[in-house]
Amino acid sequence: MPTVEELYRNYGILADATETAGQHKDAYQVILDGVKGGAKEKRLAAQFIPKFFKHFPELADSAINAQLDLCEDEDVSIRRQAIKELPQFATGDNLPRVADILTQLLQSDDSAEFNLVNNALLSIFKMDAKGTLGGLFSQILQGEDIVRERAIKFLSTKLKTLPEEVLTKEVEEFILAESKKVLEDVTGEEFVLFMKILSGLKSLQTVSGRQQLVELVAEQADLEQTFNPSDPDCVDRLLQCTRQAVPLFSKNVHSTKFVTYFCEHVLPNLSALTTPVEGLDIQLEVLKLLAEMSSFCGDMEKLESNLKKLFDKLLEYMPLPPEEAENGENAGGEEPKLQFSYVECLLYSFHQLGRKLPDFLTAKLNAEKLKDFKIRLQYFARGLQVYIRQLRLALQGKTGEALKTEENKIKVVALKITNNINVLIKDFKGLGFKTLQRISSTFPLLIKVQSRCPGNRYRRQMQIKKEQVKIQPQVHLQRKLRQDQKGMPGRYIILPVENTVVTWAVFLTSKEVVSGVDEEEAGEDVAIVVEEESTE
Repeated sequence: MPTVEELYRNYGILADATETAGQHKDAYQVILDGVKGGAKEKRLAAQFIPKFFKHFPELADSAINAQLDLCEDEDVSIRRQAIKELPQFATGDNLPRVADILTQLLQSDDSAEFNLVNNALLSIFKMDAKGTLGGLFSQILQGEDIVRERAIKFLSTKLKTLPEEVLTKEVEEFILAESKKVLEDVTGEEFVLFMKILSGLKSLQTVSGRQQLVELVAEQADLEQTFNPSDPDCVDRLLQCTRQAVPLFSKNVHSTKFVTYFCEHVLPNLSALTTPVEGLDIQLEVLKLLAEMSSFCGDMEKLESNLKKLFDKLLEYMPLPPEEAENGENAGGEEPKLQFSYVECLLYSFHQLGRKLPDFLTAKLNAEKLKDFKIRLQYFARGLQVYIRQLRLALQGKTGEALKTEENKIKVVALKITNNINVLIKDFKGLGFKTLQRISSTFPLLIKVQSRCPGNRYRRQMQIKKEQVKIQPQVHLQRKLRQDQKGMPGRYIILPVENTVVTWAVFLTSKEVVSGVDEEEAGEDVAIVVEEESTE
């Protein structure tokens, strides 16, 4: 084993030789043997081996193996030094191997060491992104569980930090192809992380790209298989996949396949659903997802049949009024319980799909069933009005901190839900399916706002959280409205919104009430969005 002095002497030989260092193979071999020495010798070898690595291609395997031995040394300072120098070995055909080694080293529990591995991986990404990804995906597919887990997390957090010149279209196509292989066998958490990775790729943010992602999610959800409501894993997989698909849907990327599956297989088994998540109202969760998707459903093969399933499920949650005794009092004693959240979702879904078959209520139902529906609708509407008055009374005069208590938060949400139902019921009174311009549902997590700069035809769609939409003063709205009285259908106008990620948002006048926002809370005028999308 070489001593420290011998290592320095052979280092000097190679350094003095400069470009002809490759002629001194024996000197480099002495440095490689330094990994068998003590702590001082190993520390020097960790620095000297990579410095002259490029001059000895015939010793590449020996050099990489020697450095790898140092990466696994018991002395943490030696490991850190060896890891820090690993990117110098990432040349030509050696790069995927170095990426593979670094990926394995992600399992380190030493925070400084772990950060060095991350930095080393990022540095070789900039040399050859595709080669680095090859090493990462190799370990994701074949490595130990801890390595697989950390490699996936690395991709989900670090890919988005890389510049566009690194993540080229070819590289993104490689990520998609390799991800498809991994998605053949993933856990629910891994699936969510991969959807985060893929949805962040520039090439998949077009209409065709989002369509690819929806098809990928549909395949993962296994929509061709029989649905088993009593299997918690089956139910959980469907919900996980649907949650990932919902943000991808738009007027150009349809939710038809998912909506059809929910109507045909899930709704009939709603009461039998089981879930591994404690405390989750699984039935309401399913209905919320269906409502979110229903707005983007395209042409459906069995529309009438699925509308009937949806209608029948709606009736289950819209009770008939109790029979009255001779004295005019309730003969049954207890009033039926009204489940407003369930009804909001079902009514909204029924309305969205019903617009595709406008005569469903009048032409597809017999007179007795139609009469029954009217009675249920009227009874529910009466109970709704009572509850809305109670909620308004309970919230009257409360502002600021008072509205932030848990009890009042629940009441505010309840008021929004009941307002939504009220709008829907009014639209159903004519037994048709009007185009809803006035509803802002409580279930979507994100809303879509169309950005438009004055005097510029360029438009783009962006997603923001509801609370980011700022309500404008009434006087400002009125002044703008006079300038745009003969504007677009629905009498909405475009006004600036400050302190948000959006430059422009869409507003409605108070005459066209938005049920997602309380009138008293919003004042005379309230904000609403339009669901428009640029074609890509």
